[in-house]
Amino acid sequence: MAKTGLLMFAHGARDTRWAEPFEQVAAAVRAARPAQPVRLAFLEFMAPDIRTAAAELAREGCTRIEVLPLFLGAGGHVRKDLPPLLDELRRRHAGVTLTLHPAVGEAPALMAAMAAIALDLLDTP
Repeated sequence: MAKTGLLMFAHGARDTRWAEPFEQVAAAVRAARPAQPVRLAFLEFMAPDIRTAAAELAREGCTRIEVLPLFLGAGGHVRKDLPPLLDELRRRHAGVTLTLHPAVGEAPALMAAMAAIALDLLDTP
């Protein structure tokens, strides 16, 4: 049976506080699925990078890795930078299937949550 890991991929920043919301998301996923291997990786400035995170998941025995870009939209990093990185990972980890999912910002639930936050601001006296 295939063991599935989740690799959440964010941009990264020089200010370590920038990562706090993403770390909270990863912690919430881990708390909800304690047996599920979950990694948060960054494109630049922060560790781990995607190569390290994917290698960790492969070492844990994951034969499937679901890659979720934690970006609001599919800009250049998701459309141009990420696919070659995934191709490299597929070569390095031949027995692992890596599946790229749409950017989290394109999920209807997140769009609805952002709209609700905006509406709450308008409804606040």
